[in-house]
Amino acid sequence: MKKLAFLLALLFVVPSAVQAQKKKKRKKQIVLIETSFGDIKLKLFDETPKHKENFLKLVEEGSYDLTLFHRVISDFMIQGGDPDSKKAAAGVALGNGELGYTIPAEFVDSLFHKKGALAAARLSDDVNPKQESSSCQFYIVHGRKFSKTDLQMMEKQMNNRIKNGLYQSFFDNIENVSYRKRFLEFQKSKDQQAYGDLMKEIEPLIESDFIEKKFAFSEAQIEAYSSVGGAPHLDGAYTVFGEVIEGLEVIDKIAAQETDPANRPKKDVRIQMKLVKR
Repeated sequence: MKKLAFLLALLFVVPSAVQAQKKKKRKKQIVLIETSFGDIKLKLFDETPKHKENFLKLVEEGSYDLTLFHRVISDFMIQGGDPDSKKAAAGVALGNGELGYTIPAEFVDSLFHKKGALAAARLSDDVNPKQESSSCQFYIVHGRKFSKTDLQMMEKQMNNRIKNGLYQSFFDNIENVSYRKRFLEFQKSKDQQAYGDLMKEIEPLIESDFIEKKFAFSEAQIEAYSSVGGAPHLDGAYTVFGEVIEGLEVIDKIAAQETDPANRPKKDVRIQMKLVKR
């Protein structure tokens, strides 16, 4: 009886141990992208588990094989993963192919759009307010370098957009209908002085929300964007879930390709992907 109990215990312990071993082993796997311009190795981040698991699943299934880097913009990014690109004729505009689902956003402050960052493409905010990611389309940042002055200006612009959004939400709130009425009156009469005074009156009412949402680049972001470059304006809006660990020079070569008006390379840049150990 004791022997039987021991065997039953093993039935529960062994599968879980095997599962844990597989999980541990999978963390060591790296995604290899093979192109005619050379190989790119990607590391996926544990901090974005939904994106990581989805990407690994698609790679293992061969979903990305024979797709194209269909959208290439030098100093910005190279984009791929559209399933429609596998058999697309030359010159056909791409970028609308999907697999029928989206992935919830996984924004992590420490993961940002430096050169070589791997991130998920998505539909625009007007039709995708939750900023959910594409099921399959991704991009790798090519980017450019930014001075600290550039980044300070960008911070200011981002915070202006945040503040404008808070003003808009304030006026849309039914409890603030009297403020909205005054706003529309001043806008119609083009009374700049009265309009400015109204904004100053409202500013303290949205200040706590603004302080909570105020944007500022971290020291790590400033260092990366000023030294290796990237696309800082995408931070906080698109999920970064991996990075290039080998092959940045391949990104440079692909980004330098001649493209058509839709930013599709005139000479196809086809992809093969597989999982490899570091």
